[in-house]
Amino acid sequence: MAILTDIITGEQAKQLAQKMITDTSLTQATIYFQYYVNQALRKTGFGNLYLDRLQIWKDNLAMGLTTWAEISDINAARSDCHAWGASPNIEFFRTVLGIDTDAPGFNKIKIEPNLGSLKKVSGTMPHPKGEITVSYSLDKQGQLDAVISIPKGTNGVFVWKGKEHVLKVGETSFVGL
Repeated sequence: MAILTDIITGEQAKQLAQKMITDTSLTQATIYFQYYVNQALRKTGFGNLYLDRLQIWKDNLAMGLTTWAEISDINAARSDCHAWGASPNIEFFRTVLGIDTDAPGFNKIKIEPNLGSLKKVSGTMPHPKGEITVSYSLDKQGQLDAVISIPKGTNGVFVWKGKEHVLKVGETSFVGL
């Protein structure tokens, strides 16, 4: 929470995030609180780890649960379905595809994907003024081709490897980023 509320920032926040990832002696977040942990990791530049952090949801499926448990312990688990336990439903769009609001009312769009090990992925997300569609393809050298479409009445920015690229209304293509 210190990272999400900017109580700590910069290198200090990165160091705390790294500790959250590597120090198994720390109490581990329950499935619903993973939402906040993953947001803090994304904020500190560790968003590419997101897809590798889905094991707790895979464990719930392996236990035969039909909704997400609040606590993933086979002896204590019930399908309580805490709302934030379903966070992968939104984090695919926000973290992996990188689609996020950058201004009140979602009038400005910021797209900063965290593809992890994915080489090709695409998706469409509803927006109050239409749809946002993204398609990404990484070649063997790590060069990104991206096609992004944003709705009329918005503007946006695409961020890749720390560099911002302006998005125009309609379709914008990037080759070899």
